[in-house]
Amino acid sequence: MLQDSSLNPFGNYGPALSLPNFILNFVLAAVLAYVLGLVYVRFGRTLSNRKAFAHNFLLLTLTTTLIISIVKSSLALSLGLVGALSIVRFRAAIKEPEELAYLFLAISVGLGLGANQTAVTVVAFVVILGLVAARHLLRRRPDQPNLYLTVTSPAPQKLSASQILDALSQSGATGSLKRFDETPELTEVSLVVAFKDVGKLEQFNQRLRALSDGVKLTYLEDRGLGA
Repeated sequence: MLQDSSLNPFGNYGPALSLPNFILNFVLAAVLAYVLGLVYVRFGRTLSNRKAFAHNFLLLTLTTTLIISIVKSSLALSLGLVGALSIVRFRAAIKEPEELAYLFLAISVGLGLGANQTAVTVVAFVVILGLVAARHLLRRRPDQPNLYLTVTSPAPQKLSASQILDALSQSGATGSLKRFDETPELTEVSLVVAFKDVGKLEQFNQRLRALSDGVKLTYLEDRGLGA
């Protein structure tokens, strides 16, 4: 019995994997993942360490490209991939929707390049990042410098969000609540705050310590403090 030349080694009909095209798409995936990381660090607004999170884009994009390139022409490998993924459990919590959006974009780049849809993937990638940059540049900038603030207060002197916002107001500062996490042991509140000078910041710290001895304050600089 003659064997069709289009039959791949796994017993499924489909085009064989072209090594030159794979290398080109794999290198392009690395470049796009690197650019995506730069854009996320520059224009992202999450409270987490953006540089550390951006390191995941390269591995995620390249891995997706590799998987799709291998299984796209093999039904057996595709079914095997579904079975393998069914036993994987991801326990890392993604608390910021923006982080999830960038992860989806990294996966989409890997899917497009792995499926050899190079032109469509590159064009869509450029358009999406262009819109992200344009939105950032056209957004109205606040007049005062911003800081990311995380307040952690343990029991029994747990602080409420209203107490923290009141302390900000009494210190002549403004704040916007971003996240509120509470357990029986502690309360963690994340805010974006604006201080006119360093003296006001120290007044705020003293007010919170007067309310809770064990309070922990973490400031992440955005654009710096004003004089």
